[in-house]
This record gives sequence, structure tokens and C-alpha cells, in this order.
Amino acid sequence: MNTPILDMLKEYSKKDILRLHMPGHKGLLNEFDITEVEGADDLFNPDGIIKESEENAGKIFGADSFYSTEGSSLSIRAMVYLTALYAKSKGEEPLILAARNCHKSFISALALTGVSAEWLIPEGEGSYLSCPLTGEEVRRAIRKRKPTAVYLTSPDYLGRLADVKAIAEVCHGEGVLLLVDNAHGAYLKFLSPSLHPIDLGADVCCDSAHKTLRVLGGGAYLHLSRSAPQIYKERAKEAMALFASTSPSYIILSSLDGVNPELEKDFPAVLSTFVDNIACFGEKIQNLGYSNASQEPLKITLEAGAYGYTGYQLAEQLSKAGIVVEFYDRDYLVMMLSPYMSEQELTHLYHTLSSVPKKKPIEKKVFSYALPKARLTPREAMLSLSEKVNVEKSIGRTLAAITVGCPPAVPIIVSGEIIDKQTVEVAKYYGIKSFSVTLD
Repeated sequence: MNTPILDMLKEYSKKDILRLHMPGHKGLLNEFDITEVEGADDLFNPDGIIKESEENAGKIFGADSFYSTEGSSLSIRAMVYLTALYAKSKGEEPLILAARNCHKSFISALALTGVSAEWLIPEGEGSYLSCPLTGEEVRRAIRKRKPTAVYLTSPDYLGRLADVKAIAEVCHGEGVLLLVDNAHGAYLKFLSPSLHPIDLGADVCCDSAHKTLRVLGGGAYLHLSRSAPQIYKERAKEAMALFASTSPSYIILSSLDGVNPELEKDFPAVLSTFVDNIACFGEKIQNLGYSNASQEPLKITLEAGAYGYTGYQLAEQLSKAGIVVEFYDRDYLVMMLSPYMSEQELTHLYHTLSSVPKKKPIEKKVFSYALPKARLTPREAMLSLSEKVNVEKSIGRTLAAITVGCPPAVPIIVSGEIIDKQTVEVAKYYGIKSFSVTLD
């Protein structure tokens, strides 16, 4: 498979030319960092090398695939906007039923587009980072409130996988689209069998290529299934352009383009071997007494309390050995692995984990799924004047902007909702000290 973007940048960098175009460093910082010069194509109106490269990616993923240089956040906003257009094309008001453990970019997409969302929560209890819905729960929700689409986050930040296939079958049986935030799961396409949402029946999904593939930070995809409504395909570029910078990074584009031959040929076999190794690694750390809550092979999520520590304490132990993890909180420690890791690195990780003495388990505090009442829409709340207040003094106030950091960028309360006692309790448990609230 060819690499048209990368080839063009290599040729351009060899030319003896005076760069009287952006960026200001004139190639001194990175010779591939260019603007839309002749032959470089236009990401949001492509008819040359970018179009060719995106078609190459589409052949690999079995979809109509579009590049993002601004992560899955851009693709999520485009998804929501396209869903609004689709609903309006049918003479309907758009409504999305969304699993509650969504990334904050989904909330910002609701605010930017004015699309309405209602929240799906599973029966029972669990972490705010996971929302293990069943197909039957989704079916009941659809029949109660017929939406335009259902929106899932899978894998979630803890590495748990939704039953995308079963939920897709339910959605299609009810005449509803399925959208999936697959930001953490681009590599799922290359497992055998594939666990990629498009292959499991999703109509639209996004992948953050940079999270699990050999792609630079910010490199991502928007994938449309071959059976997605035509309006999604016709307006996809327009949707992405609406929310994106007009100066996309050609360095990031070159990495998306450059990984295509690897994904087509070598990556599946490399991934398969590594997944087998990680399965053995998982058994070894389980023998040490660790419990792994992840369901996806490239993520290990240690239940810290079961080993006698908080996630903060385990992260500190690993940091002393020069190991920096993806995420940790009171209950969990998340490590994202990669087929590009060496055997020596895995050995170092194992020895470090084995050097941490197991202690008496810490009981994890479990919160029930209970949605706060909404006073405003996310759009109304985010466009309101606001002030920051201490969590202790926030009860009864309305959340304005979502200020949760990334990782994990998953809010415990959504803009427009009323902060109640349970919200404050959860916030304090996870170390959140203040909220941005509207000036009611």
C-alpha cells in the first residue's frame, strides 16, 4: 500500500526552495510541517493525496474513513452534528440515548449543536467510568423514548467492552443508529476475530489512532459503515470542518498515512504475538495477587484496593521505578500497553509489581447509579455566566462548565444538572475540590 502524503512531504523537504508560506519556522523545527501548498491537498476538501490516503485507510477498516488531526474529540463532535442533520432530513428533532460514561467532548458537542441527549445507565452499581449496558436494557430504553441514535463508549477508560454486537442488533431492529466512541480501541480491528465496532455492526465510530497504533498524538479517524445513511457520507467533511482548525498538522497526517502499510501487512501478526504474551503476563501478575478489571488485551487495570493500596499509592510505587501509568484514582490504576514494547520493558514492569508487598485489602466504596436532576440543557449551562465554588458549598447549584481533567475526562455530573448530596459525596471521594456553577 502506498503512502501518498508521506511521499509528498519527503519530496517537498528535499527541494531547494524558499518557503514564503506558513509556518513561521520555515521547516527549521520540522521539515514536514507545511501548510496547504500546491500538491499538499486540503484535508476538508480533498481531491489528491489526502483523499487517496483516506481511501487506503478505508480499505483497511472496511469503512468510509476520514482523518482527524485533533483526536477523537473532533470526530465525536462531527458524529453528533451529522446525527442532527440525519434527524432533520427525516423531519424529526434529534435525540441521542447515550451511555453515561461519555467523554466530555460528547457533552461539548451537545452544547455546540443543541442536540438533546438522554442518559442510559445500567441496573445495579458501578464506577462512573463504566456503563455495562445489556442489549435488553437498550431495547427497553429505545421503546420508551424512540431516539435517532444510541451512543456508547467502548472500550471505556477501565478497558471494559460493551456488547456492541448485541446492542447493534437491537438498534437496527428498532430502526435506530448506533454510534460508538472507540477512541481507545483502534487496534481492535486487527485482532482475530475483529472486535472493531464497525465489524460488530456500529453505523459510525471514532478511533484515536494515536492511543494504540504507531501514530502521533492527535491522529484519529471518523469511520462510517458502508450501510450508514448517505447524508453522513455526503456531509462528513463539512461536519469535521465545522469544528476543526483550518490549519491541520501535516506531521500528524503523515503519521496516519505512514501507518497504513504496516496495518495492512505486519501489524496483525505482531499484535497477535504480543496479545499472547500479555495474556501470560496477566496470569503472572494475577499469581502475585493483583486483580485486572480490564477486558481488552492492551490495557491492564489493577483494582488497587484488592491489593491493599489506593491507585495513587500504586502509581507512586511504579513512578519510583521510572514507570509512568496512563491513569489512576482511588480505586484503579490503568496501564496502556503496546506491541512496540520490548521484552525487557515487560520484565521491568513485572519485577516492579512483584516488589510491591501485598497488604490487607481496602474496601472499595460503591456508588449506585443515580442521575442528578437537570435544570438546564448542556448548551444553556455552558453559555451561562458562572463562578467556581467549593464542593461543600455547591449543593443545589447548577453545574456550568465541565472542568474534569484528562485523563479520564469523564464527568461525574453533566452541565445543566443540579448538584446533590450524592454528587458531592462522589466528588469528594475522587478528590474533586470545586465545581463551576451557574450564576442562578
